[in-house]
Amino acid sequence: MPDAPVIRPARAEDAGAIDAVIRAAFTGSGHGHQGEAELVRMLEADGDALVSLVAEAGGAVAGHVLFSRMDVEADGAALSAAGLAPVSVAPALQGRGIGAALIRAGLDALRAQGVAISFVLGNEAYYPRFGYSPDLAARFASPFAGPHFMAMMLGDRAWPERGRAKYAPAFSRLG
Repeated sequence: MPDAPVIRPARAEDAGAIDAVIRAAFTGSGHGHQGEAELVRMLEADGDALVSLVAEAGGAVAGHVLFSRMDVEADGAALSAAGLAPVSVAPALQGRGIGAALIRAGLDALRAQGVAISFVLGNEAYYPRFGYSPDLAARFASPFAGPHFMAMMLGDRAWPERGRAKYAPAFSRLG
């Protein structure tokens, strides 16, 4: 790819291209799950999307990342939180750092919004490079508990001792 993709906020007119990238990315991944595109539409419709970014390459949407609002309590107090899901890159462009650039830009946008913690449910060999930790997530009661459930603090706040983490309602509506 001659030029690095441009990371920018997603716009309403990107919806069709985002849907296509998500479907292609998850079909080509071997996971065979197509719920991610529907999840993005539901999170947007519910107003739970906090950060939605696209990577544009050659005038086309090449990738997308979404961070959505979460209901999180830590040590007895509400904590502003976001869940990363999904991150998608067009199959022909995977392995070129586009997904990583989207995630880093999304985390920066969350920090700018004052979000304190982010969670992800994903590959435990991939997400720690961004600062996600299964040890931090293990302090939170969640139906997703396990090594694939990770969290990271987005500021200089100390790790909470315990809490609970619940994804936006769209996640539970996804059959």
